[in-house]
Amino acid sequence: MTTLQNKKLVVVGAGSGIGRRIAVDATAQGAQVISVGRPELDLTDEATIRAFAERVGDLDYLVSLAADHANGPVTELDRDAVHRAFDAKVIGPILLAKHLAPHFRPGGAILLFSGVAAWRPAPGRVVMAATNAAAAAAAAALAVELAPLRVNALSPGIVDSGVWDGPGKDSFLTAVAERNPARRVGTPADISAAALLALTNPFLTGTTLHVDGGGRLV
Repeated sequence: MTTLQNKKLVVVGAGSGIGRRIAVDATAQGAQVISVGRPELDLTDEATIRAFAERVGDLDYLVSLAADHANGPVTELDRDAVHRAFDAKVIGPILLAKHLAPHFRPGGAILLFSGVAAWRPAPGRVVMAATNAAAAAAAAALAVELAPLRVNALSPGIVDSGVWDGPGKDSFLTAVAERNPARRVGTPADISAAALLALTNPFLTGTTLHVDGGGRLV
């Protein structure tokens, strides 16, 4: 295992609860973290991505958590919303890889975020399922093409990260915990620990890590 000490890590989508936790944990382990949110980086604009790559310079690790959901019945989906979802989860990360790949130092790694919806689809979540599956497939393909730069995906399950806050949250999370083989829901710390493992394990590439409490199985 390598360490994060003095490594440069870029976290795209750091505004989320999970992204913030990854940035905090990596900083605590000695990494130089560049946290990037939507205001700083438009994943729909390749020129912006190219300019960002030039500003970042050399780096060791990249994590992309960007997402733009287009949930709802397939008969009511808005085409532009579907495009934005793919831009955030698939096309944008591919363009990040395109422009940042030449800047990675030896031993570098990319981590894309997939999600349990790809393996456990549900009504109203067709775009989420498709983008998450595409992210996992892209990670495997990039691992082959960009080798020895390592590329993996991480697929979280239901995580109490703030996304579910609102009426009915407690009953929903309780029901998920009772169903999951792990008998609990995830926390940002759970996902962060797996993300940092994926970045620092030098023999892990082309893999999707399922950190979902077994949720995809039931």
